[in-house]
Amino acid sequence: MSNNLPLRGRSIVVTRPEHQAAALIDQLAALGADPIAMPAIRIQPRPDLSELDTALRSLELYAWLVFTSANAVHITLDRVRSLGVDLAASPSLNLAAIGPATASALRSYQLEPAFVPDSYVAEHIAAGLPDVSGRRILLPRAAGARPVLPTELQRRGAIVDEIQIYDSVRAELNEAGLDRLRQGIDVVTFTSPSTALAFFDLAAEAGLDPCHLPGDPLIACIGPITASAAVELGFRVGLTATEYTARGLALALADSFQEANHRVGS
Repeated sequence: MSNNLPLRGRSIVVTRPEHQAAALIDQLAALGADPIAMPAIRIQPRPDLSELDTALRSLELYAWLVFTSANAVHITLDRVRSLGVDLAASPSLNLAAIGPATASALRSYQLEPAFVPDSYVAEHIAAGLPDVSGRRILLPRAAGARPVLPTELQRRGAIVDEIQIYDSVRAELNEAGLDRLRQGIDVVTFTSPSTALAFFDLAAEAGLDPCHLPGDPLIACIGPITASAAVELGFRVGLTATEYTARGLALALADSFQEANHRVGS
């Protein structure tokens, strides 16, 4: 097997929402894999965004606007455009992004984050965000997100306005995807706790045992928060990426299979 295609022939399920799956699918395909798009969730903006609108009209009150997902970036900045809000009119406002994908989403609007933590989890953005004591922070994000970020920022003396702007809603697995699952696959990837939970429910409703799927696939997670959620559901997580990005997950899978192939061949 070519070292350039360490995932050749490996069937890998991608559970990311359809509009976000391309990066991981492309990374896996470039490494020789057979990626199977099987979105477990879809992103649904809240029907009433009036609380967000009120905050966006008063951005001069905030020192930081913190984004923990690309979804939050797109929903918030689409509202900014809709309302005709000029971010440049609030020179004291700084932008923060939880990781490179979120930072890239900001750059697609010609905006540069002032802070991106070295490790892409809420704990690190909460600990590393500079100059927050007594400052007001706007945090638009998903409903049901972990409370650690606003809690830790408040502990550091910040005033946090957390606004729930979207829901992660369970998608429906199509019959083609279910057929692939029943035939047996090599890997199932989870990129968030919500993808793990939704996939578990969808597979169970289809009559499959989510934790003992045909082919005994490797369960691969984008990072430790996702892995912890998957373990709580009963999945046996076999791989957790150390770089919490689509690229990091694809490369971790490549390394894992390359090592396995080397052991078999030695």
